[in-house]
Amino acid sequence: RQHEGPRRVKRAWVIPPISVSENHKRIPHLLVQIKSDKQQPGGVIYSIKGPGVDEEPLGIFSIDKFTGKVFLNAMLDREENDRFRLKAFALDLGGVTLEDPTDLEIIVVDQNDNRPLFQQDVFTGHVVEGAEPGTCVMTVDATDADDPDTDNAALRYSILEQGAGGMFSINATTGEICTARPGLDRETVGVYNLTVQAADMSGDGLTTTATAVIYLEDINDNPPEFTKEEFSMEAEEQAVGVDVGKVFVHDKDLAGSPNWLAKFTILEGDPEGAFTIRTDPYTNDGVISVAKPLDHEMRDRFELTVSVQNERPLEPTAPASPRALATVRVRVRDVNEAPIFRENTRRVSVLEGAPPGTAVTTYTASDPDTHQLQTITYALLYDPADWLQLDPHAGTVRTKRELLHPSAFLQGGWYIALVLARDDAEPPLSATGTLSIEILEVNDHAPLLQPPARVLCGRPGRGGSLLLGATDDDRPPHGAPFHFQLSPQHPQLARNWSITRFNVTHAVLAVLVELPEGPYSLPLLLRDSGTPPQEQQQLLNISVCHCGREGTCEDGVLAAATAGAGITLGALMIILGSSILFLPRTRGRRRALRKGLLRCSRDDMRDNILNYNEQGGGEEDQVSRTQQGLPNSPSDIEDFINEVGMRPQHPFSPQLPSPSRADGAPLSLQGLEAADSDPSVPPYDTALIYDYEGSGSVASPLSSIISSLTDEDQDYDYLSEWGPRFQRLADLYG
Repeated sequence: RQHEGPRRVKRAWVIPPISVSENHKRIPHLLVQIKSDKQQPGGVIYSIKGPGVDEEPLGIFSIDKFTGKVFLNAMLDREENDRFRLKAFALDLGGVTLEDPTDLEIIVVDQNDNRPLFQQDVFTGHVVEGAEPGTCVMTVDATDADDPDTDNAALRYSILEQGAGGMFSINATTGEICTARPGLDRETVGVYNLTVQAADMSGDGLTTTATAVIYLEDINDNPPEFTKEEFSMEAEEQAVGVDVGKVFVHDKDLAGSPNWLAKFTILEGDPEGAFTIRTDPYTNDGVISVAKPLDHEMRDRFELTVSVQNERPLEPTAPASPRALATVRVRVRDVNEAPIFRENTRRVSVLEGAPPGTAVTTYTASDPDTHQLQTITYALLYDPADWLQLDPHAGTVRTKRELLHPSAFLQGGWYIALVLARDDAEPPLSATGTLSIEILEVNDHAPLLQPPARVLCGRPGRGGSLLLGATDDDRPPHGAPFHFQLSPQHPQLARNWSITRFNVTHAVLAVLVELPEGPYSLPLLLRDSGTPPQEQQQLLNISVCHCGREGTCEDGVLAAATAGAGITLGALMIILGSSILFLPRTRGRRRALRKGLLRCSRDDMRDNILNYNEQGGGEEDQVSRTQQGLPNSPSDIEDFINEVGMRPQHPFSPQLPSPSRADGAPLSLQGLEAADSDPSVPPYDTALIYDYEGSGSVASPLSSIISSLTDEDQDYDYLSEWGPRFQRLADLYG
C-alpha cells in the first residue's frame, strides 16, 4: 500500500465564525448550513456537539441531521456567554465518518442592554469650610457590564443637582468632585447633597444616578461672644467652693469642638483671687465660684471684668468680636460667723508647783460680725486633769490645783487644754482654741546616790574602785551632770579615798591606801546642775573585803556580814547566831574548833555564804556543801537555841526552821530561810534600801567574827551589853 499523505479538507467543510446578536427574538433562527463534499443525496447524517448543544447551557443550538442547517433556539446574553465553540460531524448511513470533525464558532454580538452601576448608592466626602476653588473632595465611580470595547460601556459623569450656588463640579471622565467657587461656610450650609449621574454611550446612552454627601469641616472662624454686657449675682460670706452664678456666651462654630469651647479669664476686680471661673463643658457657659472666704465686713461687693476666647486660636481671617468682655457684679451677703481665736494654739508657761489660783493667761476670741452686737462666752472643753478654771466672760484661765511633775497628763512637759468660745446668735456658733501650758521644771530635788551600798577590794589599783551613779527626779536642765565629792565636813577622808568624774551621771570612787577589811560609811556630797543647784549629803556604805590575786573579794563570810547593813536586826541576829554556833560550849573544845574554822576560812570558804556584791541571785547562788564539824540537823540547832535562850520573842522576828526538815540542811541555809520569812524585810531579789543611821556604832564591826578565829582566847564580855536576849550567851562565854 502506498503511504497516504495529509488529507486535504474540502473547502465546503470549513465553516467560518458565525455572528449573532444577543437578545435575538426570532426563534428558531437559521444560523448556517454545513455540507460535506462527499454528500450523496440522502446519504449523509450531520450532527454538532459542544456547549449549548449537549453541554451546559443545553438546547440553545440544534442541527437538521439531513440538511445540515444549524438553528438558534433561545435568546443569547453576551454578558453570560460571549461565544460558543462547537464541533460538526458528517457520517454515512452506516455511521462511518465521511469527514473529519470541523469547528463551528458562534460569536454573540453585544447590544447596549446594561445600564451603568455606581459602586455605592451614597458617597461621602469632607472639605474644610473656606476651601479654595479646585480643592478635590472625593471621586464617584460607576461600571457597565456591556462590552468595554464598545460605546455601550463608555461612561460620562455629571452633577444633576447640588442646590443653589453651584459650589462643586465633577470631572465627566473620572468622576472626581472638586470645589468650584469660594465661600464655603459651615455656619451657613454645613452639608451639601449632590445628585450625580453616569451615562454610557459617551453620555448618550443608558444612565444611572447616585447621591454624594459633602460635609464642611469647621474651622475657628467665629469668636465666642457674651450674650449681654453685664451680669449680676450674689454670694454668702465665708462660703468656699460654691458656685455663685453663670455668664452666658454664644459661639457659631461646631458645638463641642475646640473651635467652640470657651475659655474665661477674670481680668480685673479680684486682686486677692477670691473668685475662679471655669467652663461648663456642656453649655459652654462660664461658671463663677468662690475660691477664698469672703468677709462682708471687709468688702460687701465686687465688680469683675471677665473675658472669653476659644481654646483654639482664631483663624487670621476671622473677624474680631465686639462682645469679648463682660462686667460681673457680685454682692456679698452677710451671715453669722463663728468666733475666731486669733492665736491658735496659745502657748504659755507656768512654774511647777504654782499654787491654786495662779493666773495662767487670758485666752479670748473675736467675733467677725462687727455689724452685729453679740456676746461671746467661754468654757473649758477639755481639761483632762481638772487643773484649770476659766472665767466664762473674761476668758481668764487660772490654776485650780497645784501642777506637779510627773503626771500622766503631761506630754513632754506640756499640758493641753481646749477652750470653747460661743456667740449668742441664732443659731449660735462656736470655735475651739487650743491652750498649751508648759509646766516649767523647778529644781526641787537633789540627786540620790544609786545604789547606797557597795563592796570593793581594799587595795589600791585593780579592784579598789567603784562606779557610783545617781538619779534625779527633776527633768533637764535641773538634773545631770551630777557632781560627786567627799564630804567637805570630813577632810580627812581625802587621805584614803578619791572621787573622779566618769560621765555626766557617774563617778569613780577609788582607794588610795590599803584599808583593813570591814564596813565603812563614807559621807558624800552630791549636787545637780539645776538653777539654783540642789545638793545633799548622803552616806555610801562600803564593805571592804579581802582582796584576791585578781583584785576580787575572796572572803565570802565578810561579804555576808558587811551586807547586813542593809537587812533587819532580826535577820542579822540569825546570821550572828549561826556564826556563834561555830564556837564550842566548853573552853576545851573551843581551840580545836577555832583551828578548824580558821582553816576553812583561809582555804575553803563555804558556798552557802552569799556574796552580796552581785545583783540578783537565785538557786544557783545558794548551793551549799556540808562542812565537817558544823551542826547540820535542824533539831541540833533548835536544841542549842533553846539551851542558850536565844529564840527571839518579838512578834515580827523570823521563825526558825521546823525540826521536821530533812537532816543535813546547811546551817547558813537555815538562817537564809529564816531571814526570807521575816515580814519586816523585802524579798532577797529586790533592791535593798539603806538609811543613814548616823556615824559610829554601838556594836563592834562584824569583822570581829573572823578575827575571833585565832589561837588566842576571845573576850565575850561585850555580850552582856547586847540586852536580855543575849544574857544567856553572856553567862556561858563571858
